[in-house]
Amino acid sequence: MEIKIRKATKEDMSSVRDLIVELAVFEKEPDAVEVTVEDLQEAGFGSDPKFSCFVAEFEATIVGMALVYFRFSTWKGRTLHLEDLVVKERMRGKGVGEALYTQVLKFGHEKGVKRVQWEVLGWNEGAIKFYERSGANVLRDWHVVHMDEKGMQNYLEKL
Repeated sequence: MEIKIRKATKEDMSSVRDLIVELAVFEKEPDAVEVTVEDLQEAGFGSDPKFSCFVAEFEATIVGMALVYFRFSTWKGRTLHLEDLVVKERMRGKGVGEALYTQVLKFGHEKGVKRVQWEVLGWNEGAIKFYERSGANVLRDWHVVHMDEKGMQNYLEKL
């Protein structure tokens, strides 16, 4: 099976959004996706791109994607954040995810980052085992913290 990994184009963002929705369903958050195709096109391909995206193709159809962006660590310097890596359910277990993962690590290495980082759900044991086998360090003592728009608004109104 031949999987082609390439840099995504603006025209790919509809397929990328479909994959984001599929990931949300997999992560048990089916109604959480607010981003639109237009949002992705503007954020990734506008005058000040906020992310880079790679897609996996099989038989000229997009079957996976990885979306990354740069961050800065006060301890390490420039780092790369892997926001999402998702493969269509029917294509999982066929090397698509590993090919995208490899491309992300190559991209980070080529850009000279000090670290690539991402988050993984605690119940996604298959992914955790894969990452650990690849040499990644899963930081089990850390917690991800988010504050949504409503939370920010509530906090700021109390000041």
